Amino acid sequence: MYNINQSTDTKEAAAIEARRNREKERQNRFFNVRNRVMGVDVQALNNQVGDRKCREAAERSKEAAYGTSQVQYDVVVQMLEKEEADRTRRLAKKVQEFREQKQQLKNGREFSLWDPDQVWKGLPTYLSYSNTYPGPASLQYFSGEDLDRATRLRMQQGQFRYNLERQQQEQQQAKVDENCADALSNQLRLAMDAQATHLARLEESCRAAMMCAMANANKAQAAVQAGRQRCERQREKKANLVEIQHQSTSDLLTENPQVAQHRTAPHRVLPYCWKGMTLEQRAAIRKEQEVQRSKKEAHRQAEKTLDTEWKSQTMSSAQALLELEEQERELCAVFQRGLGSFNQQLANEQKAQQDYLNSVIYTNQPTAQYHRQFNTSSR
Repeated sequence: MYNINQSTDTKEAAAIEARRNREKERQNRFFNVRNRVMGVDVQALNNQVGDRKCREAAERSKEAAYGTSQVQYDVVVQMLEKEEADRTRRLAKKVQEFREQKQQLKNGREFSLWDPDQVWKGLPTYLSYSNTYPGPASLQYFSGEDLDRATRLRMQQGQFRYNLERQQQEQQQAKVDENCADALSNQLRLAMDAQATHLARLEESCRAAMMCAMANANKAQAAVQAGRQRCERQREKKANLVEIQHQSTSDLLTENPQVAQHRTAPHRVLPYCWKGMTLEQRAAIRKEQEVQRSKKEAHRQAEKTLDTEWKSQTMSSAQALLELEEQERELCAVFQRGLGSFNQQLANEQKAQQDYLNSVIYTNQPTAQYHRQFNTSSR
């Protein structure tokens, strides 16, 4: 029961946390002034997402191609390793078969001398015509007895002599073969050097012939190009002469004003054909400039007269203002003098009243005993 309640509380807490996170995201989205006021460029975001997906797809395809190439390389390496292992195994098998077939111990030249069973294979001296060996009880053949030692030694010496002669012959034949091989290799080297020299001469002659043919081809091509350039220059010269004649006889250099007029709008001109204004247009412009200059001069004179009037009016206003200020100062001085005399009269009257009070009214001054009695009666 406790476990069930605990799992339910955990689920509720997870749900509450999820709702809280969604609410935070919603508040961030609503309270973000930039997104709320300016908005989000959805097209740019979609383009960025598409570019990122394309880039990721390209990377995945590149990785897939790299993985495929790696797998192919691994397969090729495995095949090469398997082929090398098979080749090594076949070579080892052939070597083992050759050793088993051609290099057996019993087929060696010295095996008859060092055969450990040679004594046992020999026949005893007292052996009869029968093909059976005598038994131990006959006392005619003992273990380790060598009855044919002298014959065996002679045979061994003969075998040693034969082997030594055969080895000497083989060494001499090997030297002869080596000398022949050296002579053949020297002859082959000389032949190869001669062949290389001949091939070098042939290559040099072919190169010289090729250079000569290339030089002849270049000369022919240069001659063809020179002829083409000469024809081109002649054609260009002729075209230039035609152009000069056309320009000399056309309306471009004859200063014809009719060329610059627009066909559908006579009041407009063609900028690329316009040669300037006519004398009438220049005279009209100068006349208009004179009218504008006279108007401007009259306007300037009017402004000058107006400025003079304004200056005189300003001077008269300033003079009147100065006179008003002088009158104001005089009135202030008269007012200050009247105010001073009035204040002096008030001061004299107040002084006379104070003297009257001090000399007539307040002649009997109270003492300290009067103040103590007054305080006691008030309590």
